[in-house]
Amino acid sequence: MPSLFVIVAALLIGIASPVAAEKWDMASGYPDSNFHTQNINQFAQDVKQATGGELEVVLHSNQALFKLAEIKRAVQSRQVPIGEILLVQFGNEDPFYEVSSIPFLADDYRKAKKLWDVTRPIVAERLGKQGIRLLYGVPWPPQAFYTKTPVNSVADVKGVKARAYNAVTARMAELMGAIPATVPAPEVPQAFSTGLVGMMYTSAQTGVDTQAWDFTRFVTMVGGNHSMNVVIVNDAAFKRLSADAQKAVLDAAAKAEARGWKLSEEATTKHVQILKDKGMTVTEPSPQFRGELQKVGATLTEEWLKKAGDAGQAAIRKFRE
Repeated sequence: MPSLFVIVAALLIGIASPVAAEKWDMASGYPDSNFHTQNINQFAQDVKQATGGELEVVLHSNQALFKLAEIKRAVQSRQVPIGEILLVQFGNEDPFYEVSSIPFLADDYRKAKKLWDVTRPIVAERLGKQGIRLLYGVPWPPQAFYTKTPVNSVADVKGVKARAYNAVTARMAELMGAIPATVPAPEVPQAFSTGLVGMMYTSAQTGVDTQAWDFTRFVTMVGGNHSMNVVIVNDAAFKRLSADAQKAVLDAAAKAEARGWKLSEEATTKHVQILKDKGMTVTEPSPQFRGELQKVGATLTEEWLKKAGDAGQAAIRKFRE
């Protein structure tokens, strides 16, 4: 039998031992150069520092763990504890997930922030019912049409195969007379090279990420919308953390959201200049084209309201106050 001294020593060692460190692998769909990814890296550093190493978030970017569209399910099913998703891809599950992608509803940062402030609690509640905790959300920069030829009106894109990233942008393409094809951002170059698409509606950030100058020539900066990326965590995994670690994660998330909105705005100026430097022609839409797009946006908003019911009507009324 062990002596009393050995037993006491063992107990003291156990008491003195630090809390075992936990590692969370995090899935993301974007390259390391993307401002969303850079923001996550800072978030991970903040978490590690604030928890004294109790929790380490290890980022796997550019779809290294899961395809972008698979990350939500992976977090929900505990295949991975934490991930970043393009929230608007999941409008088939809930219309509030796609509200930020409605073209020309909130077409500048001020409006986008107000729309997010109004809809964020609803999004968080509905994700919560799926076993997911919303940590923070960051908008994509304003949108543009990338084409091989100049676009001055909707007629110029009729019959063109258009890359869409969710149901709303696919519907927008249809209303413009284009033919939608859903393509994740990392797969855009291949889609253009194989003829799957000949036009895309996306941000300057994605234009740079995909090196759009290799397959398109013209960029028409229409503003459009600011689709939300969100960082989510499996709620059960979050609740297993100590109270102090939970607070550290939430505090780091709040900082990441505030920082991310600033980074998004800064990215717009930076990446538009890169597109120009690479020889692309970057222009504002003609008055005719802008007017046509506003009509398309109004139709898309009305269609969304029909899907979103009373909660959607109340949210948009509050947004428009």
